[in-house]
Amino acid sequence: MSGSSPEIVRKPRADAVRNRERVLEAAKAVFSAGGSEASLEAVARRAGVGIGTLYRHFPTREALYEAVYRREVEQLGDLAEQLVNAPEPVEALRRWLRANVQFVATKKGMVAALALVAAGSSELHAYSFDRLTKAIGTLLARAVAAGAIRDDISAEDVLRALIGMCYMHDQPGWQTTALRLLDVFVDGLRVQPAAKAAPAQPAKKAGRKAPRQA
Repeated sequence: MSGSSPEIVRKPRADAVRNRERVLEAAKAVFSAGGSEASLEAVARRAGVGIGTLYRHFPTREALYEAVYRREVEQLGDLAEQLVNAPEPVEALRRWLRANVQFVATKKGMVAALALVAAGSSELHAYSFDRLTKAIGTLLARAVAAGAIRDDISAEDVLRALIGMCYMHDQPGWQTTALRLLDVFVDGLRVQPAAKAAPAQPAKKAGRKAPRQA
């Protein structure tokens, strides 16, 4: 009796997975230093693999850029999941936003390289916007539930504000300015305590009537 056997889906070999991770980590470092023009040979050398191994995992420069981009976005998403159990929900949101600013500050060359692939891929842009929005939403929802953050702000609003704060990342001293604006922004999201009622003023005593003029 003839029959078709089910297709066996094989997992990647452990050494292949390790090589891929090494390449991604090396690419992050090389792109951070050299930007979009950094050579792939330099990435392979730093990863300790042959250029052929690199190309087997990432057949084009753009494919490597995209993989690094997705990995960074995922790591920011993972950070949000770690912070969701922090004792202070507002500070957890602040820490996550500050981590994004620090990422841009320490990875200037890589940000330039990643911007090329992100700008040219609507799917990748949608993926990153969705992943980061979900990360913010997780932290924001917890702060709102705790009564610490106003409930009329959306995760998309927060992400757009963050992007705006980092817009001038190529200007001297921008990080200090961005972190200051970020603190002002987060503090502005806090639920403000109701204004205390002003103490009642004591009633004025009736004064003596002025004598009538004749």
